Amino acid sequence: MNSATIKLFADAHPLEGEYQGTFTFFKGLYSVLLNNYPELDIYFGTANPDRVQEHLPQVNSDRLVAYTPGRPSFYRYLVDIPRLLGKTRFDFAHYQYLLPLGASDCHSVVTLHDVVFNDYKAEFPFLYRQLRKTLFGRSIKKASIKTTVSEYSKKQIARYYQINAHQIHVLANGIESGFINEENIGDAYAYIQRKYKLSNYLLLVSRCEPRKNHALLLRAYLDLQLYNEGISLVFIGKRSLDVPQLNRMIDQLSDKQRQHFHWLEQVGDQDLRAFYKACRVFVYPSKAEGFGIPPLEAGICEVPVLCSSATAMEAFSFFDPYRFDPQNEGELKQKLLSLLHAPPPADHLKQIAHLISQRYSWNQSAETFYNLLTPNEKSQNSHYGYPWYPKSLRWV
Repeated sequence: MNSATIKLFADAHPLEGEYQGTFTFFKGLYSVLLNNYPELDIYFGTANPDRVQEHLPQVNSDRLVAYTPGRPSFYRYLVDIPRLLGKTRFDFAHYQYLLPLGASDCHSVVTLHDVVFNDYKAEFPFLYRQLRKTLFGRSIKKASIKTTVSEYSKKQIARYYQINAHQIHVLANGIESGFINEENIGDAYAYIQRKYKLSNYLLLVSRCEPRKNHALLLRAYLDLQLYNEGISLVFIGKRSLDVPQLNRMIDQLSDKQRQHFHWLEQVGDQDLRAFYKACRVFVYPSKAEGFGIPPLEAGICEVPVLCSSATAMEAFSFFDPYRFDPQNEGELKQKLLSLLHAPPPADHLKQIAHLISQRYSWNQSAETFYNLLTPNEKSQNSHYGYPWYPKSLRWV
């Protein structure tokens, strides 16, 4: 391979927002790329350089490219990124979901995490769906390298946008090394009890929108009257889209029910790990996911997990028999009671944690990403199969 450095631009705006799948993906992938692949010269476009260095402390300040401050988010796609790419020549540029408008000599990598707005239309506002359908479709079709995060998303992207599935590459989410640490469950219990005055609770970690199905879990919790057994319910995550049904249920809680229901919009990494480890059962009732990171984070913390089996989570068979149809409230209630009354043995939970750590690794996804930028000479993915591959980096 030509020893020339590969110059890569990465739109780092996911690190500026709330904790969600794109945030975790970007942080996990680029942490490994920065540490393991020094031949990649990576520049990060951002409106908040301090936030990028907080989550990627190994980035030098001269590799942070500032967007225009105080502008709405779409401005970076219309003006900032095209201007930056026009001033500095990059070999590749990596985007989440959307390509910027305007032509560029730079070869594009797009990661389209999901198209669940097409799968579950009733769960999303009309304009939300139409705008994303058009812009995401344009971006993934025009991308030089097309990527996503799961086999489910790969299949659905190919279906909706008439793209050959072989052209779409999977960069699966991994579990950050911080979730695998020496902190034991007893320490986590004590920490959560001391700081939040909480113990004996069910946990759901997810931003809130209709498809995430918070209302199903709250309804099951109330119907089973688990608050009468001293069991609390904890939601962690911001409210991204309004869920009127959920709002009504919360408004109608009795004083006793309200004492056992807790919603924290955001907690720090250390507190989140402790919440996972100290929960009695982690429940993930989502109807639709492009991947589904939280149940894996809970599983690697060796706690019982009750997980939806829908969409991308159909791949999480290691949670069986504690997966359920998120449209079936009865099945959720029955399996929740089973987990509460007869939790799996510690050896079983350790085995699940081991499978997750082996199967979902940022090292593996970073290697896949790197290989997409540097096709192997002996494979079908040499520059003869990639006509867009930069001449300066081709085999000679």
